[in-house]
This record gives sequence, C-alpha cells and structure tokens, in this order.
Amino acid sequence: MVRRVRYLVDASVLMQAHRRYYRFGVCPGFWDCLARHHKQGRVSSIDRVRKEVEQGGKDELRQWTKTACPATFFEATTGRNIGDGYGRVISWAGSQGRYRQEALAEFATVADGWLVAYAKEHGLTVVTQEVSAPESKKEVKIPDVCNAFKVPCIDTFEMLESLGVQFTWKP
Repeated sequence: MVRRVRYLVDASVLMQAHRRYYRFGVCPGFWDCLARHHKQGRVSSIDRVRKEVEQGGKDELRQWTKTACPATFFEATTGRNIGDGYGRVISWAGSQGRYRQEALAEFATVADGWLVAYAKEHGLTVVTQEVSAPESKKEVKIPDVCNAFKVPCIDTFEMLESLGVQFTWKP
C-alpha cells in the first residue's frame, strides 16, 4: 500500500505566495488548491502559523484565513507530545553552539520550532520557502532543523508537483 504524504505548510509558503507569485487576483487557483487538498487530508498548517499570518496586517491573506480557508486548516499545537517535541527542538538549536543569541531568541518566538515538532509527532512533510543554511549564525532555518530531526522538508513547488497541481491560463 502506498502511503499518501501529508504536508504541513509554513508561514513563508502562504506569505510569499500572497505577496509574489500566487497573488489572489492573479492565481486564485493556488488558494482553492490548498483548501481542496486540505479537505482531502493532504495539506494543513498549525495554529501558530495562523497567528503569524494574522499579525502580518490587514490584507487579503489575513482575510483568506478568516473567511475562505477551511476552519480546520490550522491545527492546534496543544498536547504534551507536541510541547515536549518543541522543547527538544529548542534545546537542539541552543546546543549547536553556532547560533547567535538573537537568532535563538527569534527562533523561540516564531512558529518554526512548533512546526517541526508537530510534523515529527504526526509523520508529516514540512513545506517551506526557507533554504538550508547549515553554517548560518544569524538564523535557525527550518530545513536544517528538519534535517536534524529526520523530518522531510520540501518547498512549495515540490508539494504542488507531488499533488499533481497544474495552473492553467484561460484567455
């Protein structure tokens, strides 16, 4: 039996798509695709990503999360196993000895560590637009954390290809 991959979307996926290549007015199909694949149990995110998106300002993306996005898209990160996993992720980052204190402080306040902990607990693939930077001192990058915890990590375009998504133009 072939296991269907489930994807957990980072805030960077939503924010970059909204601001750049999948703006609501240019490519509404991207947003419909996220909702459709969520309803099929293939794509979701976490409550802490929603919080980051909503703190981003009063824009179309924030409006989408409140009105068009399925209510269950952003899953709760409550639960002891998730909290324990988050603690392990934060401890790992602190034990690396390469990150500046500012980077560690920032990492502890954003959704990234929770995203990796949630994905690890539920066997999900993280989707992010962040790029690995294993020598970085200024930022803790999601792909590097995923690598350390053996959590699969891909970008938006890899997820769309895997889901068989194609956007077409209608004249």
